[in-house]
Amino acid sequence: PQRDWDVNAAAVRALPVLEKIQKESGKASLADIIVLAGVVGVAKAASAAGLSIHVPFAPGRVDARQDQTDIEMFELLEPIADGFRNYRARLDVSTTESLLIDKAQQLTLTAPEMTALVGGMRVLGANFDGSKNGVFTDRVGVLSNDFFVNLLDMR
Repeated sequence: PQRDWDVNAAAVRALPVLEKIQKESGKASLADIIVLAGVVGVAKAASAAGLSIHVPFAPGRVDARQDQTDIEMFELLEPIADGFRNYRARLDVSTTESLLIDKAQQLTLTAPEMTALVGGMRVLGANFDGSKNGVFTDRVGVLSNDFFVNLLDMR
């Protein structure tokens, strides 16, 4: 069901490549391949910034079959907003900042963690629908502190 959510449109475009990798591996679940792709993406973005980092990966996720999925229940989980990806489906509910804090609470993030994640997602260009709103960098895809430098620049 999540494939049909507007907020996941960019991820759905990458799925054929990830499904091919999963099929060729013969062992890994698609869920593990998706998480591993994220790990590789963060490491690549850090490398583009001149940093050599180790991003841990713990395999073991499993994929649910369609017959194990309660589609009606998943409809209730579709996000109306995701401040980390600059996504908002409806304007008639709560304030944007309240929705961001709510999402951070769901992820059990502290305020500093929430702030770091917003900045990181922006410089990586992870906004919904390719939006440039709030990106604040000329080096999209490079894991840097450009978001914060430009946000706080008093010039």
